Amino acid sequence: MVEQTVERFGQLDLVVNNAGATKRGDFFTLSDDDWHDGLELKLHGYVRMTRAAWPHLMKTHGTLVNIVGVGAWTGIGEFTIGGVVSAGLMNFTKAMADLGKRDGVRVCAVNPGQIRTDRLERNIQRIAQGLSVSPEEATTMLLKECGINRFGTADEIGQAVAFMASSAASFAQGAILDIDGETRAI
Repeated sequence: MVEQTVERFGQLDLVVNNAGATKRGDFFTLSDDDWHDGLELKLHGYVRMTRAAWPHLMKTHGTLVNIVGVGAWTGIGEFTIGGVVSAGLMNFTKAMADLGKRDGVRVCAVNPGQIRTDRLERNIQRIAQGLSVSPEEATTMLLKECGINRFGTADEIGQAVAFMASSAASFAQGAILDIDGETRAI
């Protein structure tokens, strides 16, 4: 993909690492294969893409934005794989930002929270069926559980990525931007 992009456009200025979801479930029911798949999908995928793109980003003093996930901040029993992978990706972002200072590549991350996507809709349906409530009730319960007033939108994540990739964020080396509707104590 990197080589095809460089062939077509002549250079590479930006890479946004963004991979799908890891498997949820009770920790004791998740298999080694489930863990392997989660690590392979996100962590190893980001590592491979970064390794392939880095020389090109060095040439253009480009930017790498990792889409991680707020699951990295808190352990949730049903989201062990995703949380562990996201925590690893936050550390990976910081480590690559350190190398980026040397190589002239800006590296940062965006941490989406509960974003209105097909994945979230499936989760709401799963909750509704499991508790025998309407999807609207499940939505209200999930919002309350997350401590937020509404779900975010894909556009809001896109705008955050665009900001992190822009010159307006040129001093944001290693920054991790949470877009999750929550407030955290400092």
